[in-house]
Amino acid sequence: MGPSRRDDDAPPTAEEVDAVMFATRVLVAVTAQSVTSVEDQVTLPQLRILVMIASRGPQNLASVAQALGVHPSNATRRCDKLVEAGLVHRSEDPTDRRNLVLRLTPSGRHIVQQMTDHRRAAIKGVLAKMPAALRGDLVPALRAFAEAAGELPAGQAWALGWTTDQPGSAEHRLPSRTTCG
Repeated sequence: MGPSRRDDDAPPTAEEVDAVMFATRVLVAVTAQSVTSVEDQVTLPQLRILVMIASRGPQNLASVAQALGVHPSNATRRCDKLVEAGLVHRSEDPTDRRNLVLRLTPSGRHIVQQMTDHRRAAIKGVLAKMPAALRGDLVPALRAFAEAAGELPAGQAWALGWTTDQPGSAEHRLPSRTTCG
């Protein structure tokens, strides 16, 4: 017998909360392992910057600092190290020379892709152990969960930095008139 249908206004049961807690532990472990797969190449703060640029497109130093919640001088030092390592290319913004534009180099993109591939493979491995019928039920349930949590609509998950799959041929532009710090 399948799960019983409940009133949409009913509060979550302890069993539902526990199930999400168990799944969260697995997803956190998968995420941690994917980060560990590149830890010999970059630090966690550096990886955050690489993922941000990979998922949002070219960034300036001020937008990196704001997203990381750090002072612009801290973001500048972190980005300098990525430039020195050949993972990020820094250049003047042709439309506003006060801005410095940060883009991934092929090596930087490779690190992000390596981490993402590791994460996808681990998730695929877990899903392969589940019955196919339950996997089908999982898709709408997880999408509803993400929507209830306030995540972006489908096709925009790249903006969160959780995937590098960018929508269509959308042009990524820098935030308007933000100067580097």
